[in-house]
Amino acid sequence: MPILTESDRIPGLFSVCLQPYSDDRGRFVELFRKEWFPQRNWDNIQSNRSESAAGVLRGLHYHFNQVDYWYVVSGLVRVGLVDLRRSSPTFRQTMTIDLNAADNQGLFIPIGVAHGFLALSDVTLVYIVDNYYDGADEYGLAWNDPDVVVDWQTTQEPVLSGRDKANPRFREIDWNALPQ
Repeated sequence: MPILTESDRIPGLFSVCLQPYSDDRGRFVELFRKEWFPQRNWDNIQSNRSESAAGVLRGLHYHFNQVDYWYVVSGLVRVGLVDLRRSSPTFRQTMTIDLNAADNQGLFIPIGVAHGFLALSDVTLVYIVDNYYDGADEYGLAWNDPDVVVDWQTTQEPVLSGRDKANPRFREIDWNALPQ
């Protein structure tokens, strides 16, 4: 059984310390079991693989109908997180977590927490979501929003997609039009 640790900065965010098994043939790591996260219904599981070159920043994205569970297969990422749950005691709280493939760590990201990552090296990320992709449930927040500062700890301008360049700032979001 892995060790699950809930964040003291953003409730519902779990770091998962996975247990690798190694022998002379190689290594095995169990990445995910739905029983680890009983607070969600895992009927519509979708698994994805993302590859990014060093310097790429993906996000910030958030959803109201799915959670994300991330595992870095190769490389190193800095994950940026913003609690956008209006009912949360940590609303607008930000944090970063470095995920390194060598650390065998998973990350469970709850509904309403904006998330993205900066590739600190070439990286392969595998992630599981508990609902099939639905573009109507894909929202964005500017990665460099001055009102909710994520400390990416970078001085270089990251490589962004056109969609992520167009993500709104916090003060531009119409909170009354969003579910929650």
